[in-house]
Amino acid sequence: MGEWVNAAPVGALAPNQCVVVGVDGIDVAVFNIAGAFFAIEDQCSHEESTLSDGEVDGESIVCPRHGAKFALRTGEALCAPAYEPVATFRVRIEAGVVQVRDDRSD
Repeated sequence: MGEWVNAAPVGALAPNQCVVVGVDGIDVAVFNIAGAFFAIEDQCSHEESTLSDGEVDGESIVCPRHGAKFALRTGEALCAPAYEPVATFRVRIEAGVVQVRDDRSD
């Protein structure tokens, strides 16, 4: 079972901003979208590129390399050139800290 990992204090992550944290050896981008927090793998499914460097567009992120777009809530690829989703991670707020967990091996 994955452990909860501290990403950032809630107040340190401004709207439309993200922070990258290591979770079980994977870089995870944690986003604040209008006070809701989402976490996705920080790797475009189309080609090696960090999504955390992309532009937030509502509840989606645009890959800075080729313009693929992913839903932050579900990881779904929303447009070409990406067709495969990116992994999403559970997020919770505990004692004012945003925490992330990888449940895929549970």
